[in-house]
Amino acid sequence: MNEILVPHEGEYESYYTGYVNWVIGKDIPSLLLEQVDEIRKFYEQMGEEKSLLAYEPGKWTGKEVLGHIIDTDRIMTFRALCFARGEKAALPGFDQDQSVVNADFNHIPLSALLEDFEFSRKALVSLVKNLPESSYTNIGNANGFRVSVRALIHIIAGHAQHHINVLKQKYV
Repeated sequence: MNEILVPHEGEYESYYTGYVNWVIGKDIPSLLLEQVDEIRKFYEQMGEEKSLLAYEPGKWTGKEVLGHIIDTDRIMTFRALCFARGEKAALPGFDQDQSVVNADFNHIPLSALLEDFEFSRKALVSLVKNLPESSYTNIGNANGFRVSVRALIHIIAGHAQHHINVLKQKYV
């Protein structure tokens, strides 16, 4: 594991502490790809039909959870790229619930969502591996909060781990 990738306290909003703590000390690029395999296996066992179900009223379906992970990965990756390249402008937040509604993930074949997740994760890992080390500590403003590039990378992995845990507990 590359120590320069490990975020320090104060490089991210306290809301994200749980996400960061789940993955701190792990080889993040490897973990990001391992999560692809873990999610693929989970959803292949779940199947298309069950992926359209939520574990209780008002909760997202399995497909919506996967779509949310993909969207969040992309948004956090965009933020990391912007800050790695020195962007000083504040970046907006996003409404995750509205995003899920607008995406209509339930009408996308599960195989297509899984493929999308895999492709986006491979692109993310390529970015992480090719960023100059000096950019990992760059700080930007997203959704009104200071956050570093390396914190965003950890948040991506931790956010997915959070949803993997929820999927395993509630969806099967």
